[in-house]
Amino acid sequence: MDPKSKESGREIVSTRVLPWPRVRVFQAWADPAQLARWWGPKGFTNSFQEFDLKAGGHWRFTMNGPNGANFQNHCVFQEVVPDEKIAFDHVSGPKFRATITFTDRDGGTLVTWRMLFETADQYEKVKGFAVKGNRENLDKLEAHLAV
Repeated sequence: MDPKSKESGREIVSTRVLPWPRVRVFQAWADPAQLARWWGPKGFTNSFQEFDLKAGGHWRFTMNGPNGANFQNHCVFQEVVPDEKIAFDHVSGPKFRATITFTDRDGGTLVTWRMLFETADQYEKVKGFAVKGNRENLDKLEAHLAV
């Protein structure tokens, strides 16, 4: 169940095998009440203003950092396949396409989280904290599901 990350060019890929069925893991991403509880790196909390999980739907939220800083986020969902895939464009900076897939694996679920940045420059600016942040995000998801 060790988190793995790799980067190549403009893309960060983070994976984790979780010991729960796909439907349960997908719901933790699809249900805004659950997602707001675990989303973000360690120490962050969230306030969701809008969450419409469908192609063309918007997700607007504020990530509240442990140091008191607030980060406004706006995403637009591009594809939603229940229990299989969520893809969204992060349209507030930095711009990237996130694609999260859920695959049966070893009696649990393999979560594969891809972040494809528009430019190599954007990728370079965030890779130093995004890889760690994704790992912490998946840690929080795992802790949420374990309850």
